[in-house]
Amino acid sequence: MAWLSRFALLSLLVGVFALPTNANPLTFAVVPQQSAKKMAETWQPLIDYVSNYTGFEIDFKTAKDIPTFEANLADGKYDIAYMNPYHFVVFNESADYRALARQRDKEIRGLLVVHKDSPIRSLDDLSGTEVAFPAPAAFAATIITSAHLRMKKIAFVPRYVNSHDSVYLAVQRGFFNAGGGIVRTLNSSPDDVKQELRILWKSKGYTPHAIATHPNMALADRQAILNALLALSNDTSKSWILKGIGFNGFIASNDSDWDDVRALGIASLSRPHL
Repeated sequence: MAWLSRFALLSLLVGVFALPTNANPLTFAVVPQQSAKKMAETWQPLIDYVSNYTGFEIDFKTAKDIPTFEANLADGKYDIAYMNPYHFVVFNESADYRALARQRDKEIRGLLVVHKDSPIRSLDDLSGTEVAFPAPAAFAATIITSAHLRMKKIAFVPRYVNSHDSVYLAVQRGFFNAGGGIVRTLNSSPDDVKQELRILWKSKGYTPHAIATHPNMALADRQAILNALLALSNDTSKSWILKGIGFNGFIASNDSDWDDVRALGIASLSRPHL
């Protein structure tokens, strides 16, 4: 009857340790705001924490650029994704990604930077210039900043350079007069770049990036991942993990939290950003 004893022990272990509904590794994708190497270094500790807390095997993913990231979201290739507010509104509607969490006590603001020695002192000085942006669908860095310039009737030529880091580098090196970004990525850019830049303008705040899950993810798995994020937010011994990604913690979120972004009237990724 040894086999019966082993079976009973196995059944007990299965009951004690929570197993993910999906035995395959989960993918945790992060919008490509910076180089893949830098993003992996900053996000892997958080992914390791969530993996250890839940018992789920989780692989870090990103994409070579924002359009590729968008295509992967549209195809439902990511189980968990950290995406900008615009992407969430679009892919909540079109691919049914569901909000799980967002950064605590945070609003996202777009900003425009110029070289610290630039003669540009006001937005009006940007009239007729080329302005660098990460990608057409970058919410704060592109959509908010360019919309404000259009509202002010300031004519400009948008140039897309694929990432926030590339925007800052291009402005620092004088390739463009100005560029769009956000505070977090500007603060995490290399010191030799950041110190050569000056913030020209900053927008009002909007609900920040979403951590969202694929519509097919089991409710129990969603809750386990959320519990891990909330536990991390209250674990002072692991505050360095949050500091590494520029966060102060997470809160649970609902799809309706991004209604302020929906109010902008953004319908799809096909809208022009000129």
